[in-house]
Amino acid sequence: MAPRLKLRDIAFFERPVQFARPFRFGAITIKATPQLFVRVEIELEGRGTAVGASAELLVPKWFDKRAELSPAQTVDELRRSLVIARGLYLARTEFLTAFDLHASCIGAQVATCAKKNMPALAAAYGPAEIDKAVLDAVLRAVETNFFDGMAGNIPGIDARLSPDLKATDIAQFLASRKPLPRVAIRHTVGLDDTVEGEGGVADISENASARYFKLKLSGDSTADAARLARIGKELDTLGRDYKVTLDANEQYADLAVLRALMDRLDHDSALRPISSRLLYVEQPMPRDITRQSPLGSLAAHGFIIDEADDSYDAFPSARALGYCGISSKSCKGLYKSIVNATRAAKWSAGGARFFVTGEDLTCQAGLAVQQDLALGAFIGITHAERNGHHYVDGFGETPAAEAQAFAAAHPDLYADAGHGIRLKIHNGDLLTGSLNATGFATSVHPDWSALAPLEQPKPLQEQLA
Repeated sequence: MAPRLKLRDIAFFERPVQFARPFRFGAITIKATPQLFVRVEIELEGRGTAVGASAELLVPKWFDKRAELSPAQTVDELRRSLVIARGLYLARTEFLTAFDLHASCIGAQVATCAKKNMPALAAAYGPAEIDKAVLDAVLRAVETNFFDGMAGNIPGIDARLSPDLKATDIAQFLASRKPLPRVAIRHTVGLDDTVEGEGGVADISENASARYFKLKLSGDSTADAARLARIGKELDTLGRDYKVTLDANEQYADLAVLRALMDRLDHDSALRPISSRLLYVEQPMPRDITRQSPLGSLAAHGFIIDEADDSYDAFPSARALGYCGISSKSCKGLYKSIVNATRAAKWSAGGARFFVTGEDLTCQAGLAVQQDLALGAFIGITHAERNGHHYVDGFGETPAAEAQAFAAAHPDLYADAGHGIRLKIHNGDLLTGSLNATGFATSVHPDWSALAPLEQPKPLQEQLA
């Protein structure tokens, strides 16, 4: 039986993160943004107290891309999501399993945020971050690691939020998992990134010997095709096999514009290096258009949803439209990733192709990348987009002692090659061995004294003024 807990406290902190280079995706270019840290204290029934932690970037203009909102306003929206979730979670004063706590709050969270004109994707951010920290505390209290704890369903995940499944489907999926010892990185090529020459996509000092590449799209089929041809020409000089994925971040206006790109991929010989190695296309159209647009014959190319994944029923709905995959991001909720991985395994049992992918938006060195990597390794994601090694200089503005503590506890994940402690990539792979530590994939917590309290979100009237 899953252990039960009572929340004693939830605290939020943040730290500025300066990017080593601009990261342009969709309609936004990011040069800096805060990183969130969550600290929870729980009382585990019959076992005393424990502290858990999680971390994630507060990324602008991804959870909410509405043109009328500034980047700063969308970051403030995520802070508001956290504050609302904190109130809902702390209001549950009885002993509950970790999943009970999530399931009893997520509906009210989305509804409350909707009344404040916040989309469901932003609403889910607060619970996602609290849930990770709660799970970390529970695993520490019962003195087990994430992989063993999840195989035994320590959180008590059931099918109450996914009525298309049975509780036994989830339990059997969890019990069957054997975490991957290594996960290949998928190197992101942002819209402003260098293509040719030094610092370009084929530069080993830039791509860390990656065998997988994620290429951002702008929504202009002509410009995207021309840029993909340039990238393909460079990648063909690698001297090794590689695979690619494409990500439009909702920039393709509709099916007609999307079809124009796919037609180019099908028929333009200059695009053959890309089209012949293409695994899937991620979130091509805006989330609202996605829900109204069956893919039809385009489905044969393989599409997944990401930003449209804002509820527990998003994957079944997308499947009905012709999508075959969905992204796992811990900033969208680890329990939803588990449920969707269960679905993909069940739907694929008869020979069909359904899958969960590992995408990255908010994972920086330390807690964030470790917890997301552990989640992916557990559900069987063999390669995952990783941004932290590329757009941020290692641990960034993290105090040296804190970065050194993470490196000492997780030497297979971090190393100092003379330029500060950075993510350690082994021939294009990340190793997961040290993630077997007691707790949620970490032996170390941040230096709480070196963090600033979460900036309070501005009153809603000021946001909309």
